[in-house]
Amino acid sequence: MQTFTLEQVAQHTTTGSCWVVIQNKVYDVTDFLFDHPGGPNVILKYGGKDATAAYIPIHPSDALDKNLAPERHLGTLDDESINRLKESENNKVQTKDELRVEEALKNKPPLQRIVNVEDIEEVAKKILPYRAMAYYSSAGDDSITHVENGRAFGRFFFHPRVMKPVSQCDTSTTILGFKSTIPVYISGAALARLGHPLGEANLTRGAYKTGIIQMVSTNSSLSYAEISAARVSPDQPLFFQLYKHVSDATAEKRVRDIEGLGYNAIFLTVDALVPGNREFDIRVPHYLEDLENQGLPTQRKPDEDEGETDRLGTAGGLVIKNDADMTWEKTIPWIRSITKLPIVIKGIQCVQDAVLACEAGCEGIVLSNHGGRQLEYSLPPIELLYRIRQQRPDVFEKTEVYIDGGIRRGTDVVKALCLGARAVGLGRAFLYAQSAYGEAGVVHVARILEREIRFGMQSLGVRSISELVPQMVERVDWQPVTRAKL
Repeated sequence: MQTFTLEQVAQHTTTGSCWVVIQNKVYDVTDFLFDHPGGPNVILKYGGKDATAAYIPIHPSDALDKNLAPERHLGTLDDESINRLKESENNKVQTKDELRVEEALKNKPPLQRIVNVEDIEEVAKKILPYRAMAYYSSAGDDSITHVENGRAFGRFFFHPRVMKPVSQCDTSTTILGFKSTIPVYISGAALARLGHPLGEANLTRGAYKTGIIQMVSTNSSLSYAEISAARVSPDQPLFFQLYKHVSDATAEKRVRDIEGLGYNAIFLTVDALVPGNREFDIRVPHYLEDLENQGLPTQRKPDEDEGETDRLGTAGGLVIKNDADMTWEKTIPWIRSITKLPIVIKGIQCVQDAVLACEAGCEGIVLSNHGGRQLEYSLPPIELLYRIRQQRPDVFEKTEVYIDGGIRRGTDVVKALCLGARAVGLGRAFLYAQSAYGEAGVVHVARILEREIRFGMQSLGVRSISELVPQMVERVDWQPVTRAKL
């Protein structure tokens, strides 16, 4: 295999010839520059340089093989260059954000002190690198929808039944026919390795230990094969969150790949066809620049119009190649033609589309506004669930209904089930859990939810999921006080 010096690589920094180094290997990425989802400038920033630190946390291991022709895998660095990179890495001065994270990790509380889902989110936000924290927590526009997703659960109150035998309470259910110990699944969320080196594998193993099901994002930071291989048992179910690529050929290959790897269902995402306006995420480079420059003299630039800042952030580039022209009449039959896997539509935001999904024969729907990360003022999923129950209760007889967004407590889960949901998905909560505590954090959050769900069921006077009915909840037209921290 051919070897190169750092000086040779450094000569290739333009759109006419752009080389990068990743894990001591040299790649010619010139032909891929304008196909990169985040645009060419993201790669050109590292042209002629070592891009390993930026590349590894957000790309699966097979990304280079999938996107670069074999002849663009040029070779490796020579031994001297590898040693120089090692020496440079050892002598690198830590950034202020890295120093902050290092200190936060020293003061991280033991896992046994985490008593609810919000606790683990608070810890994760302190120990995550700022870029990862901003990506995970960012929401659309002014975050109103994200906040209201959670607040909406506060408008639903219980009608408990007493004097019922509840010592034996079973929280288990099935999702698309697959057993789950609780009516909760791990919702698809991208880039888990931003928070922890093992990334999605933590979610896979934690799901197995607690008997729940993981949904894998198209934009996972481990390859679909690596996640499949992380299963403790070959019988462990995996769902796949599909962002349909604008190219039918690319989308078909993706579907056939995951089916061949043993994934068990497709959750077609329909509520994030274009990049959302996630300003917290967009502002990250400016925040980090200001943080590093604190206390240093700065030169003010003249006030000139230099155009808008990069609006994509960490997340925007992930959806650039999504198919923005999907339809009920075309897309669902097309997916049916290439796979026998059950199809669930993820991102239903109105009663009419819930009905259309049933008419299209979909095996399930997820009421979701993408965690408040896309269209501001999209209705909270629990409110939409209530409207479907009031206006089209037949939907629950024709397909399985799930919701995600704003779920923090076992009581939130129980409310959704009373109104007809089969199960609920949590995305951020499990990302925060694996970021802060790895696989153990995932297990801990699942067990917290199981405990809270069981308590809610017993307090309502029921022993099984099937006994949860709409008459047990009432929607009120007032908002309770916010949660009190004791």
